Amino acid sequence: MLSLLAISAVFAATPLDNFLKSKSISSGSTAVLVQDLQTGETLAAHNTDRPLLPASIMKTVTIAGLLQEKGPYERFHTYVYADGPIKGNVIEGNLMIVGGGDPTLGANCAPESADIAEEIIASLRHRGITAITGDIRVDTSLYCGPSCPPSWAAGDLNEAYGTGCHALNFRRNASGSRAVRNPESVFLSYIASRLRSAGISISGTTGTVHTGDTGTDRCTELLDHVSDTYAEVMRSCMMRSDNLFAETLLRTFALARGKEGSTEAGASEMLEYWKGAGIPTKGVTLIDGSGLSRSNRVTASFINGILQAMGDNEEYASFMPLAGQEGTLSGFLKDTDLDAYVAMKTGSMKGIQCYAGYKLDEEFAPTHSIVIIMNDIGPRTSARKAAEDLLLGIFGGAVFDTTGAADDI
Repeated sequence: MLSLLAISAVFAATPLDNFLKSKSISSGSTAVLVQDLQTGETLAAHNTDRPLLPASIMKTVTIAGLLQEKGPYERFHTYVYADGPIKGNVIEGNLMIVGGGDPTLGANCAPESADIAEEIIASLRHRGITAITGDIRVDTSLYCGPSCPPSWAAGDLNEAYGTGCHALNFRRNASGSRAVRNPESVFLSYIASRLRSAGISISGTTGTVHTGDTGTDRCTELLDHVSDTYAEVMRSCMMRSDNLFAETLLRTFALARGKEGSTEAGASEMLEYWKGAGIPTKGVTLIDGSGLSRSNRVTASFINGILQAMGDNEEYASFMPLAGQEGTLSGFLKDTDLDAYVAMKTGSMKGIQCYAGYKLDEEFAPTHSIVIIMNDIGPRTSARKAAEDLLLGIFGGAVFDTTGAADDI
């Protein structure tokens, strides 16, 4: 009897085996890779080099690249100039606003920034200006190329989550649940109305400038509107899975690497960056920064390589929602031994459910990288439950008391 038990134990199904047997999982369209950050030990691996659709775990790639390139403390800038002489209380020319790509400008979510209209009014009043003889104009030359990648599904483009990325973003380029195609026009109307209400007259009209030469070196700077730090923008992006924020961060990465501010340049440069960092890129195709394109392809090895490379970055893991506690992961692993001890970005599209992030220790430091990419899933609730069971099977048995000591159960 003992020998039979021993033999049975040898051939007992692993948590990964049970996961792949789930009726909601397509084994051939699923990839899993879980590794110890310190030792490199692999706890689970399946289809690690198979290219699959990542959905929003693409944001982990975009944010990691920009964080490495620029750090957490940079900010977006929106400059305001008078492009003509200031004589007395009059600007004899136009009020020029130069879009800096800030995705938080006028946004109704964290991180909030000061009202740029109030700042402009305060700056004009400080100089005693009560009239503008020209127009209010916006320079949108920072970014080039289409505001949305051509591969985004037509059905997504009118939705707030599928709005385009512009050099001048305003109110997250959305009105309610619908995308706004021309946020510059909404912004200009808002600024003009606020200035007039403040008693500042505008003789001209409003319009958008697309040229790269606005002559700002010949202008008078009136205002430098600054966003919160990149770190806070990244955290908000991860917690809420904000596509606009992610697309802005990708274009910012392209600019930081000396390329044009387009989605295409950002995606190309991002892939080259990680390839140069020694991350396996075979089979990987990057199209955008958010994961909304169904033409993106990643492998578990690629995502895992980035997670491993970023494992000791103090900010990176903190951007991801805590399981059972925050954002898109608030219901995942809730009231289990792993509640608050897993931090991951989720990715969800029709037929797709993905996770990428870390197992944490009692001090909330990453100990293991986790990648679960499920394409062609059945019922989403069942796929999520299968992923929960997988992680509990791999890591279950450890809970932490209030002093932070680990107890095996």
